[in-house]
Amino acid sequence: MPTDNMTQGGFAEPDLSYCQMILEAQVPPTADQVPWFCICSACSGNQGQKGDRGDRGLPGVPGSPGPRGLTGLPGRPGFTGRPGIKGEKGDAGDKGDAGPAGVSGPKGDRGFKGEKGDRGVDGPMGEQGPKGEDGQCPDTCEPVPGPAGEPGLPGPAGARGLPGLNGEPGPKGMKGDPGVAGEPGVPGAHGEKGDQGPQGLCDCKDGAPGAQGQTGEKGEKGDVGPTGPQGPTGATGHKGDQGDMGMTGIPGPCSPTVQSAFSAALLTAYPLPSRPVSFKRVIYNINLHYNPDNGVYTAPVNGTYVFSYHLQVSTRMLKVGLFHNFEAVVRTTTPVDMNTASQQVVMSLSQGDWVWVQVKDTTTNGMFTGTEASSTFSGFLLYPDKCDDMIGRDFSENYSKEFPDHDIYWGTP
Repeated sequence: MPTDNMTQGGFAEPDLSYCQMILEAQVPPTADQVPWFCICSACSGNQGQKGDRGDRGLPGVPGSPGPRGLTGLPGRPGFTGRPGIKGEKGDAGDKGDAGPAGVSGPKGDRGFKGEKGDRGVDGPMGEQGPKGEDGQCPDTCEPVPGPAGEPGLPGPAGARGLPGLNGEPGPKGMKGDPGVAGEPGVPGAHGEKGDQGPQGLCDCKDGAPGAQGQTGEKGEKGDVGPTGPQGPTGATGHKGDQGDMGMTGIPGPCSPTVQSAFSAALLTAYPLPSRPVSFKRVIYNINLHYNPDNGVYTAPVNGTYVFSYHLQVSTRMLKVGLFHNFEAVVRTTTPVDMNTASQQVVMSLSQGDWVWVQVKDTTTNGMFTGTEASSTFSGFLLYPDKCDDMIGRDFSENYSKEFPDHDIYWGTP
């Protein structure tokens, strides 16, 4: 309860600051918990005498739990306990079985040759041997040749000698033995048929008819005769009349030898406006018809082409267009934040035409790219006007054309 202060009249004046604290509490108390002087603190009139102290009221409803206090600081680490008593030694375990033999290690390298040892100490000189027998004088004073010495080493090879003269022809040899008889040769071809002989003379008179002979057995089928020689070539026949002209056939497929396609992605968000957007991260450009340095595609031949762009938009508006030779073909506007801009167009181009993507101005430049969002520009040749146009060309002439270095007017499509 608040502390009462005594006034000049002898009455206790209630502490109104306690009432203010109750009113500013986060959870307001119930009516039975608010003192009477807080409810009627604005009442006017003289204050009466203080009444007797009433009976103690019932305990109030438990208040709501207060907010959780801050976590206290960690306490100091406790003291390290004394080491325990050393345990008794355990019983000795049984001896384990012998393990399998390990794999033999590799053979060691050959050791180095040891150094040459020092020369030993000279031994003592031996005793003098006995005297040899006296020599005998020869019978004559002529020198006696000694035994032949060992043969010397062969000398160097001499120069090659001159060729000798031709010798006389030798006598005729004896007749050799007859050779082995050869195998029989292949039979020769049949000779040509001879000419018919002259008709014979017959002075015979018709004799009496003989008796009818018996019918003979049917003979075997003869062999097929040889093929006769080829006859002479016949005379050339007359030329026939020209036939009617047939219907024109369906054109055959066009199979060009050169193709053109590219696809590139943006590396830096918010590119410069009024200029071709440089999509510098090349995904496919094997024919080099797209220049990633300035973002311009150059048509290699006359034909039909397909172009598309898919752009990620950031938190600002984006106005972008597809340009063909400094004129906008199509445009896209995205007023909604975090959106995408897409277009796909089929176009007829002539050799050397330029195509690119361009942003209108700085205030409408919301083109974006990032690690999880990509903006791409792609195109390819659908088919050429004529197959003759697709015969191998030197594209360096078109590719080397310099794009003008000035702002491109947005204009009206």
